[in-house]
Amino acid sequence: MTIIGHNFIGGSRSAQSSTLLKSIHATTGEALPYEFHHATEQEVNQACEAASQAFKTYRHTSPEQRATFLENIADELDALGTDFLEIVSQETALP
Repeated sequence: MTIIGHNFIGGSRSAQSSTLLKSIHATTGEALPYEFHHATEQEVNQACEAASQAFKTYRHTSPEQRATFLENIADELDALGTDFLEIVSQETALP
């Protein structure tokens, strides 16, 4: 599994900052081999605006549509496979 380390804002990748954050193993405190671009103030503002715009549509969806939306997200996460689960387990110390 390839981790790119970009921010995902309004459906697009963004990596404006050259500052990188290292992923840390929650149990050992050791750095993992994953780096993520720090979000700039502009990116945070863009993400907030994108979320606000998305909510204008989402707020009018039915409970059934919301359930389907969440199930689709779960399916996408499942499709990432065991590599993703191993990384999440390392970063959170959860099984």
